[in-house]
Amino acid sequence: MVKYPVSQLDRTFAALMDPTRRAILARLEREPGLSISELARPLPLKLPAVMKHLDVLSEAGLIARTKRGRTVSVELVAAPMAEAMAWLRRYERFWSASLDRLTDLVEGADE
Repeated sequence: MVKYPVSQLDRTFAALMDPTRRAILARLEREPGLSISELARPLPLKLPAVMKHLDVLSEAGLIARTKRGRTVSVELVAAPMAEAMAWLRRYERFWSASLDRLTDLVEGADE
């Protein structure tokens, strides 16, 4: 089996595959600069589990942590998602063609 080096794109998609991590990113998009305890409060997880999710997001470059005194705040870093979007756009023509065919089929059924 061939082993490939883990790229930034791999880390981004690996981080985004988990629904809890996506929920964390969505919350940070709406409420930037939350403390870790504020971010963890509504989640159905204990703080150590939240910290593990934050570590994955941090390793993927999707969040940045800032410490002020004893409080650690978390910010969304969207730049790695731009590379993921660029990669996905390369394949957009495949699903766009399918959607176009579906539109033609539905519109043809109305006649």
